[in-house]
Amino acid sequence: MNHPHEDDLLLLAYGELDDAAVAELERHLTACDSCREQLIRLERTRAALSWTPPQRVRPARSVMQWVAVGALAAAAAVAGVVLGGRPPQQDRPETAVWPGPLDWSPTAGYLAGGKAVITIDEQLTRLERERSYVTP
Repeated sequence: MNHPHEDDLLLLAYGELDDAAVAELERHLTACDSCREQLIRLERTRAALSWTPPQRVRPARSVMQWVAVGALAAAAAVAGVVLGGRPPQQDRPETAVWPGPLDWSPTAGYLAGGKAVITIDEQLTRLERERSYVTP
């Protein structure tokens, strides 16, 4: 006896076979207990899957964490513009190049634009190391 493929039984359970294939499978199922049991298992699984509620996806970060990160990033951007900007034209000679204040940032490991930028960088680094930052 040739047993139908499991895919054909699954298509029958979902009602996606043409009439000729359905008639042939039903003839086989009336005579074969193992295929009939397999079809019943597939139909139960299909019914169970249709009744399961969709999984709720939890947001990775709370709104307050994103607000804090955004505020620190904005403060770093403002500090960079204020501290790294060029002085007014009348205060410097035409040929002079003003590099701005540079200090070593031990947290970041590079030269940063002054103490204020280093302080902001340290705050951002501390925020990134918190448990709530690394766990969803």
